[in-house]
This record gives sequence, C-alpha cells and structure tokens, in this order.
Amino acid sequence: MNKVMLMGRLTRDPEVRYSQSRNGEQMAIGKFSIAVDRRFQRGNGNGQDGNETTADFFNVTAFGRLGEFVEKYLKQGTKIVVIGRIQNDNYTNKNGEKVYSVQIIAEEIEFAESKNASQGGYNPGPAADGGYQPADRAPQKASADDFMGVPAGIENDLPFK
Repeated sequence: MNKVMLMGRLTRDPEVRYSQSRNGEQMAIGKFSIAVDRRFQRGNGNGQDGNETTADFFNVTAFGRLGEFVEKYLKQGTKIVVIGRIQNDNYTNKNGEKVYSVQIIAEEIEFAESKNASQGGYNPGPAADGGYQPADRAPQKASADDFMGVPAGIENDLPFK
C-alpha cells in the first residue's frame, strides 16, 4: 500500500499549467512544495532534554480538479493536509548522472486552519450542535503536545462526558 499524509505550509505560491488530457480536454497540473515540521528531542548537555524542530520539504503535484483547487485557493504560507501517494521522480541529468528524488501525488487536499487563523484573526466556527460558538470563546493556545486546551466553563456544552 502506498499512502502518505502530510501536514505543512506551502513554501511558495503554486505553479499551475494546463495540458491536454487523453480525451482532448485541458487538465490542470498544480505543483507546489510544503514544509513539514519534524520534532525531535536532543539533550542540551545539562541533563535536560529540549525539543527542537526542523522541517522536511516535499514536492507535491495535483492533477485535474484538484489542480484547479490548488490554483484558486492555495498560496504561500497556507497550512494544508495532503493525502496521496509517493512516486519516484528519477531522471538522468545532462551530465549523464542519475538523479533520485520523490514527489507526492495528491489525492486529497484539506485546509488545516481557518483563513482568519492563517491571517492572525479568529472567526468562531460552527459548534457541535450546528449553531455558532460565542465569540468570547476564543481558541486556546496549543500546549507542548499540539492539542488545544479546553476553555474553562464549557464542560456542560461538550457532546461527550
């Protein structure tokens, strides 16, 4: 099985071009790269471990309607989740040397944060009951494990106990 799921931010605006598909229609081909955080722990020499972050960069290609989605909605800095497959992208350069690389072929793309969150604002989204959350329940900052804390006073509003 060849399946990959990545969450990261676009490192630059996507490049989209159109080519002829097999049935003669134009097909969008969107290409972009995302930076995906990789967390690891490293001892800092005084007996305490510290968390450090580095990033891996992946080239992603989206075809057809997904390529059109990329062209219309994605831009540098957008945080997304990409679900797809890994594909070899090997070639021989002009010096006759074999170059090995991989790319991600996108099958699904979803936004990983709201538009306002990516711009530093907050717009309360739908609540579990289909209504809207009050504006005074702003999102909590993420903890070290990347989960947001539960705001105080909403225990009775949760759909589970």
